Amino acid sequence: MAHQHASHDHSSHDHSSHAHINNDHQSHDHGTGGHSGHMDHTGHMGHMGNLQQKFWISLILSIPILLMSSFMGITLPFQVSFAGSDWIVLILASVLFFYGGTPFLQGAKMELKERNPAMMTLISMGITVAYLYSVYAFISNHFFPSAAPRMDFFWELATLIVIMLLGHWIEMRAVGNAGNALQKMAELLPGSAHIVDENGAVSDVDLKQIRVGQHVVIHAGEKIPTDGKVIEGNSTVNESMVTGEAKGVKKSEGDKVIGGSINGNGTMRVEVTGTGESGFLAQVMRLVSEAQQEKSRSETISDKVARALFYVAVAVGIIAFVIWLLITGNIDIALERLVTVLIIACPHALGLAIPLVVARSTSLGARNGLLIRNRVALEKSKQISVVTMDKTGTLTEGDFKVTTLESLSDDWSNDEVLRFMASLESHSNHPLAIGIMEMATEKEISFPAPENVSVISGTGLSGYVEEKQALIVKAGHLDTHNIVYDKNQFDELSGKGNSVSYLVVNDKAVGIVAQGDEIKPEANATVDGLKQRRITPVMLTGDNEGYARNVAERVGIPEVHASLLPGDKEKIIQSFQQDGEKVMMVGDGVNDAPALARADIGVAIGAGTDVAIDSADVVLVKSNPSDILHFFTLSRNTTHKMVQNLWWGAGYNIVALPLAAGVLAPVGIILSPAAGAVLMSISTIVVALNSMTLKLK
Repeated sequence: MAHQHASHDHSSHDHSSHAHINNDHQSHDHGTGGHSGHMDHTGHMGHMGNLQQKFWISLILSIPILLMSSFMGITLPFQVSFAGSDWIVLILASVLFFYGGTPFLQGAKMELKERNPAMMTLISMGITVAYLYSVYAFISNHFFPSAAPRMDFFWELATLIVIMLLGHWIEMRAVGNAGNALQKMAELLPGSAHIVDENGAVSDVDLKQIRVGQHVVIHAGEKIPTDGKVIEGNSTVNESMVTGEAKGVKKSEGDKVIGGSINGNGTMRVEVTGTGESGFLAQVMRLVSEAQQEKSRSETISDKVARALFYVAVAVGIIAFVIWLLITGNIDIALERLVTVLIIACPHALGLAIPLVVARSTSLGARNGLLIRNRVALEKSKQISVVTMDKTGTLTEGDFKVTTLESLSDDWSNDEVLRFMASLESHSNHPLAIGIMEMATEKEISFPAPENVSVISGTGLSGYVEEKQALIVKAGHLDTHNIVYDKNQFDELSGKGNSVSYLVVNDKAVGIVAQGDEIKPEANATVDGLKQRRITPVMLTGDNEGYARNVAERVGIPEVHASLLPGDKEKIIQSFQQDGEKVMMVGDGVNDAPALARADIGVAIGAGTDVAIDSADVVLVKSNPSDILHFFTLSRNTTHKMVQNLWWGAGYNIVALPLAAGVLAPVGIILSPAAGAVLMSISTIVVALNSMTLKLK
């Protein structure tokens, strides 16, 4: 027998089953792909075309160049030459420079436009100088035979472009895709809506055509297309995208609804109050977009080293040019010193120092339940002083189940209590009812159809089961009617955040049921681990204050912010940042997306929504909060290895640049291009081998 269950009010307790909108991320490739907004070099490489394709084509172009041009003026055993081979080298090198070098040249343009020269500028300087001087040498050698022979750098140009493309491709594959959050969020809205015209006729129209003031009909189970106000009907709406809590929110005439939330079992007519730019979801998308843009400006260690090296190389090159010109009076000698300095400054080792470590780090992380989507997070982790965490699905299981169901009478077995409760709840879709029905199904408990079921306003249900009057009520009803029950048991169960109800038959409490969201076994250890690292844990939740504080106390979190909307979470994180704190946010829902994007490091739970995952820098694949601690360990080891590699890479430049400039020329020591190339190769090999020694523990 169907019955109205809207007033079956267990809402004072947080007992709902946790659900996620569009939670089908298993088929979504989070590991590889297109745009990488937080790759090295502040995102410049992320939208420069297909690096994989550029690498392979550049490699093919480079092979004949390496075979037919000299190595720093030295003809290697495998090299060949024939009539016209130098022209082929010139043509191929020109194609290579403008094709393979384009990502770096465009990146350098962006860096210089921002007055922030870094890795892209350093690489571009090296390949541009190598190419232009090589063209100059080619023209001089072929069209001015009386001039002294000049050495070209086509060999070095080819290797530099190929190695740099390889390094960035490796990094792109390692960190994967970070640009789909906004697209995923837009997909939360349906493509069309049921519009009601002035005559009451209903027609489906594209969502883009809906205007404020129009009326739409939302059927049971449908997504609500726009923000609006209920003008007819009532239902229960899943607003987990707003609050992160999946409990059904009762809606009736005059109540507001939010576009993207999911309608329950009723049909409603809604007046549109917000769509497009004015809708709630649009506002959340704007928050995410703004936060991602600001975050994309993050500076990496290699960028800092590259910037310093750029200024040093330019300064040393110019000084060397001027001094050699004054000493010798020969512009060709001075120019050769300048070019040698600038080419030796090219970061072969630096270009691989970070990508190889990142590739190794992400591989180790993946094997241990950590998906690193933004390598900048690895560098920032050592600065983190505050970790803000969502509650449901992060610290708790996010799955509300019956935790206790037992008989309170010798005349009743536990199964008999479950059978009567399942009968009364059999026509309800209330979270508590669902939990009882699931338990009955698991235990294969059959039950009769109830009769004369009615709602006890604000308390529960009443009905007849096998001709016995039965009630499912809250403790307040027992107090009001002087029905005896164990208050200590009630306090114990409710104190753990459970929703507690009683089965009453013939004015006697014969059974008790408690339903709640269990705290994850690893939650306490995670919080303790953060405190040991002198990191302050903070809870940010859309759930009510009482239950939030209860969970926080049980896991050891001292600071709690409850009843938060998505924008509220982001603002709290901003306030921490304005106070000089570096913040990590851990969450799993759409409502967490702005906060994940705003935080210095955003960490998404693997079982969370695609929107949350695509807004995050790190994904905990196993949905285990203790993996946060593993991330800190991995980050620390990764950063140490990055610094080691940067010293190896920069060390080469520290030694080679002054020698190339001719500092020791008065004592007969001057670095030849060939010797510089040997040092460069040794540095690159050391960097590669050192990267492979990275360990998680």
